Amino acid sequence: MKDFELLEIRLHTEERGRVDVPFAQSGPAPAIELPEGAVVGVGLVFRLGRDIDGLAFEDTRVREGSVLARTHTALGGFRAGGPYEIRLSAERLPVGRAHCGTYEVTGRFVDGDGQELAAGTYRVRLTHEPAAAGGGLPPEGPVPAAPPA
Repeated sequence: MKDFELLEIRLHTEERGRVDVPFAQSGPAPAIELPEGAVVGVGLVFRLGRDIDGLAFEDTRVREGSVLARTHTALGGFRAGGPYEIRLSAERLPVGRAHCGTYEVTGRFVDGDGQELAAGTYRVRLTHEPAAAGGGLPPEGPVPAAPPA
């Protein structure tokens, strides 16, 4: 068994439920479509071949060649075995047409010494979903006559 084996990455959303992420270790992964403003949490499922102290998940988010954000999330120490499932804090995706498009997320797992254990990339396409027509007001048209008294 390898020291670290990534089994799954999942996105958890209120709008779409659980979405399994195609996580490519080489070449482009197909993009997952999510609506702007969605609340998304990341779930990581992995197994270990040895005890690892200071396990961390790092991600870099890129859009149109520009790095938008880098995060480093300390996961803690784990004994050999598993599978382990970790859910990262949920966050709201940006809102507005200017934010729509395809984002590439590169995730890396590192141990306490900074040694890379696994890495890969997934893509998310943020889509614009217009509000319901009329903003929730009743449809326009003739008002029905009151019943005779």
